[in-house]
Amino acid sequence: MAIMLRGVRGATTAAANTTAAIADATAELILTMVRANSIDPADLAAATFAVTPDLDAAFPAATARALGWSTVPLLDYVSPAVDGALPRCIRVLLFWNTPLLQNQVKHIYLREAVGLRPDLEVVVG
Repeated sequence: MAIMLRGVRGATTAAANTTAAIADATAELILTMVRANSIDPADLAAATFAVTPDLDAAFPAATARALGWSTVPLLDYVSPAVDGALPRCIRVLLFWNTPLLQNQVKHIYLREAVGLRPDLEVVVG
């Protein structure tokens, strides 16, 4: 089976705009995405983290580094401020080299982000 580059989406919310709350939410999301898809970080081409403008206390990528993703290229950025957008939201896009088909990838949405993409989300219990 051929290895292809696939995108794995995920989102969650931080309880507050603090370093601890952002790190907690990011770690929970990353670890859930890894577990749900059996991702080996060595197979990641890169990862991007987007935060809403109300989260400026920490970089989510710093949490990924703390989890051991020292060789994965990471990028943080701020999402546009859109009226009605979910507050304190952290979004992740992993670029993953895998033999899985795109429709076999499990996208993860946690906390208040559940329901952002019901067409993609996987229920994690």
